[in-house]
Amino acid sequence: MVLPEPIRSRQHPLVRRLRALKARASSELALLEGVKLVEEALAAGVELAEAAVAPSLRGSERGQRLLQSLAARDVSVRVLGEELLASLSEVETSQGVLALARRPSFREDQLYRGPAPLVLVAVGVQNPGNLGGLLRTAEAAGASGAYLATGCADPFSWKALRGSMGSAFRLPQWRGLESEEALRRVHQRGLLTLAADAHGEAAYDQLDLRGPAALVVGAEGAGLPEALARAVAHRVRIPMHGAAESLNVGVAAGGLLFEAARQRRAWPLLPLV
Repeated sequence: MVLPEPIRSRQHPLVRRLRALKARASSELALLEGVKLVEEALAAGVELAEAAVAPSLRGSERGQRLLQSLAARDVSVRVLGEELLASLSEVETSQGVLALARRPSFREDQLYRGPAPLVLVAVGVQNPGNLGGLLRTAEAAGASGAYLATGCADPFSWKALRGSMGSAFRLPQWRGLESEEALRRVHQRGLLTLAADAHGEAAYDQLDLRGPAALVVGAEGAGLPEALARAVAHRVRIPMHGAAESLNVGVAAGGLLFEAARQRRAWPLLPLV
C-alpha cells in the first residue's frame, strides 16, 4: 500500500478533528488509539470513518496487515508526520495509528442473551478507566451485558476505551437510565440481584449464581446509595485478611463475576425435561 506524503500542519482539518475528539467525546464518533484497539474494532465489525497513521506503521508486519485491513474496509487513511501524530497521543510512545470509529449501538434485549443472563449494573462510575476495566472484566467473566446508569462515564471516551481494550465494542450495553429504573428492569426480567458489601449477610461464594443474575456496583469511594443497596436481593461480602476494610470496585466486581462463571462451569443448571 503506497501512502501519500505526511501531513505536518497542526491546522489541518483532520488534525483539528482528532484534537477536538480527544478533548471532548462526540455522540457519534469515538477516537481509537493503538494497533490493538483498531484491530479489535475491525474484528468487532465497528465502522471506521477514517484513520491517521504515522509513516513508521509500515515498518512492521503487523502494521502492514492493519493497513491492508483498513484498505479492505475502504477506510480513508491519511498520513501524519511522526511528531504530529505523537503530539495527539495519550501514551508515552505512540503506536502510530489513530482512528475515528462510529459508535456501535445495541438493543436492550441483547443484555439478556442466553438461558441465564449475567448483567452488570454500573451506578455512578465516573472514572472512565474504571468503567472500561469493569466492561473488560464483565466480558471476560461471560457477562451478557451491562446497564450504565446515569452518572457513569462515557464507555467510548478515550480513556474508557483504553481500559476496556475492545470490550466496549462487543459487550452489549444500555445507557441513560436512572439507577432505580435499571434495577427495576432486571427485577422485572426475574434476575437475582446482588451487591458487594463488607457487612453483607452471606459470603460471595455461598449464593447460587448459576441462574439469571445481576451484579450492581457503585462508584469508587461512595459505593451504592443506601436506598439502592436496600433494593437488591442480596448484599454479599468478600472475606478479607489483614486490616483492609474494602476492595476497589473493579476487584470486587471481578470476584463476584468470576465466582458466577466458576459456578456455571462447575455445576451447570440442568435443562428442564
